Amino acid sequence: MASQPPVTAGATGTAAASIQDIFDSSLNLEETHFNDGFTEGYNAGLISGKEEAKQVGLKFGFQVGEELGFYRGCVDVWNSAIEVDSTRFSSRVQKSIKQMEELLQKYPYFDPDDESAQEIMDNLRLKFRAICATLSVKLEYNGFLKSSSEAKDIEF
Repeated sequence: MASQPPVTAGATGTAAASIQDIFDSSLNLEETHFNDGFTEGYNAGLISGKEEAKQVGLKFGFQVGEELGFYRGCVDVWNSAIEVDSTRFSSRVQKSIKQMEELLQKYPYFDPDDESAQEIMDNLRLKFRAICATLSVKLEYNGFLKSSSEAKDIEF
């Protein structure tokens, strides 16, 4: 009688494990697709998020630059008026204009991560309002003058 090779537990376990692997991959198909979709969506989100952040940064940067330019223009006009007639404004107003000019020089134009930027901007706004109130000028920054009727209210 011919003898058959003995069946060991290891060989049976290997066959059972390979069958189990086939079913595991089928059962984990949903998780695999979920993870692949998540990774793909995350990478796409990074790309679109960076572009959106760039657009928001450009818009915000433009608005800040526009406001700083407005204040710079006001300081320049007031300084020109002082040069023409140094008695036109009180010494208190002249000191405030000088302080506003110093704030404009201290603003971190090329360092957007500087934490002092917001504090300086707040101080500029306060100083501007104080000067306008002292001069009895109805002038405020709203992005730009909306109409020519508002421009008539600006007097010195």
